[in-house]
Amino acid sequence: MELVVLGVGGGWPRAGGAACGYLVSHDGFNLWVDAGTGTMANLQKRIDLLDVDAIVVSHRHFDHFLDLYPYFLARRYHLGQRPDPVPLYAPPGMFEHALQLEAELTGAYDPREVELGRSFRVGPFRIETAPMAHPVPTLGMRIEADGSVLAYSADTGPTDELVGLAREADLLLCECTWLERPATAPPFHLTPEEAGRLAARAGAAKVLVTHIWPAVDRETVRQRVAEAFGGPAVLAWEGMEITLPAPDSSHDSHDPRPGSSRKTSPR
Repeated sequence: MELVVLGVGGGWPRAGGAACGYLVSHDGFNLWVDAGTGTMANLQKRIDLLDVDAIVVSHRHFDHFLDLYPYFLARRYHLGQRPDPVPLYAPPGMFEHALQLEAELTGAYDPREVELGRSFRVGPFRIETAPMAHPVPTLGMRIEADGSVLAYSADTGPTDELVGLAREADLLLCECTWLERPATAPPFHLTPEEAGRLAARAGAAKVLVTHIWPAVDRETVRQRVAEAFGGPAVLAWEGMEITLPAPDSSHDSHDPRPGSSRKTSPR
């Protein structure tokens, strides 16, 4: 299983970055997981726009799905072609919300509503879902293929459901929006200590930290996640490539220089 990070911004992207989105590939099948602002531009660095086989959107907050709109235009008008609608999996309420902004989206997508907690298959992947602790219906995911396991928190506060999804996963792709929870905010995002403790309880092999609030110091977040986890925690950055599983190799937890690309092992 191959993971390419398309965007990591929580709420909005950093300069030159993108909001949340990931490309997960196996046996030639390309699954786009979350389509935040800017992820479509980074997607095109990896595959052709028409080579997306399916899309999964975790929830209906804008930083996770807004690039469905330019992608709709690309599929409708790309080189004069009219490809078949691409399967789009999302939790209840997502499609109605998206269609309020653009009614013609149904011409590009084949909507498939996923009830929270339901498992489904798409291409070579088996995807188990669970409801996350977030204000709108949100799919946490456990993505499996040929024995490799990628768990994805989407957006969430502390919840035992995430521990179940990430049980002994090769990699937990985990949100960590807040350095400290705002005094007036309910627990619908994670702090570093919460993310690290959840990963430790799950027995995940490694944590990849994403969806950090852009105003927060990323390295401080990583260090605090690693301390609470008691194992390796790495910052996600746009362009990062990870193979699951992978042999032991050295890795760098810091962002690379702008424009560079490097493969990272999830050992």
